[in-house]
Amino acid sequence: MSHTPIHDILEAVRDGRMTPEAAAQALAPAGYADVGYAKVDLHRRRRQGVPEVVYCPGKTPEQVAGILRVLDQAGQNLLATRATPEVYEHVKREIDGLEYNATGRLMWKITTAPKARRGVVQVVSAGTSDIPVAEEAAGVAEFLGNPVRRTFDAGVAGVHRLFDSLEEIRQARVLVVVAGMEGALASVVGGLVSCPVIAVPTSIGYGANFGGLSALLGMLNSCSCNVAVVNIDNGFGAGVLASLINAE
Repeated sequence: MSHTPIHDILEAVRDGRMTPEAAAQALAPAGYADVGYAKVDLHRRRRQGVPEVVYCPGKTPEQVAGILRVLDQAGQNLLATRATPEVYEHVKREIDGLEYNATGRLMWKITTAPKARRGVVQVVSAGTSDIPVAEEAAGVAEFLGNPVRRTFDAGVAGVHRLFDSLEEIRQARVLVVVAGMEGALASVVGGLVSCPVIAVPTSIGYGANFGGLSALLGMLNSCSCNVAVVNIDNGFGAGVLASLINAE
């Protein structure tokens, strides 16, 4: 019999990590908990393989804490993106065991270890300024159970730096390539490897970069056929897609 999220819930009740009331709520047909300012999706992992993730900008620290508290009481793993240090300082007082990656702006708590992936996700950034988005992608992939390697500051302005890591990069199951300016790194990497490349344009660059639009268009126009593109600065989406690819 295959192991499903329902098994995880039943095991959490058996082990005392979830109350029967929380389990009943998680298995309810509605599949969400209405806390007034949010309808917290308790069935998203069952549908998509990834639990609901909290995007922090635009929410008060109290709202972030409230949503995460509902997910925590339901025995789910917690992940919040774009969390400032101030938000983390507030939320950690209410959520035991919460961890924080300041560079990637991620908060998380693992209650049930995710299924370990065998392949490696390699995250490559063009410049140091791209590292926050690259680290978001790397941290999300790790949260979902993937071994992750990082190659930072290896852009085309000094492409020999990329070649120094090429043997390791070619061993990855899937690549996430993060670049601003003109976004050329994704095409260069795509032409050197046989695995899927998820390109992440960033808003890093001078005026004609148009807040990442030039990098986005450059990546969309890549002549490397193994390159797919997510939205500007969307390290989270890249990390999730990389994990889904690595799960196959």
